[in-house]
Amino acid sequence: MSRIDEMLAAARTRIDRVGPERAAALIADGARLVDIRPGWQRADEGEFADALVIERNHLEWRLDPTSDAHIPEADSADHVWIIACSEGYTSSLAAASLQDLGLHRATDLIGGYHAWKAAGLS
Repeated sequence: MSRIDEMLAAARTRIDRVGPERAAALIADGARLVDIRPGWQRADEGEFADALVIERNHLEWRLDPTSDAHIPEADSADHVWIIACSEGYTSSLAAASLQDLGLHRATDLIGGYHAWKAAGLS
């Protein structure tokens, strides 16, 4: 097993990952879906209807409530953030990073945009 595979597995042991249907229910209850894919990938694959777009390289600064660069929605460490990428790999690492910042309810979308679209939610 490669180091990145080990890192991904370790990250996923800490995250209560959600599938598309559960993510949609959480969003209906106030969670925020965050699309971290780069612009070219969103243009190529499609976009989530109501996602907040924060590309991966800005994520921690924008969602950390203690950061001078945080967005207005990131006003509490108790908020539920569902991180989404294309297939659900990068999003797991990103959600674990957010948890390291104290955003203990950060999670990610299993299967990413592809699973969301396959579930008919796009």
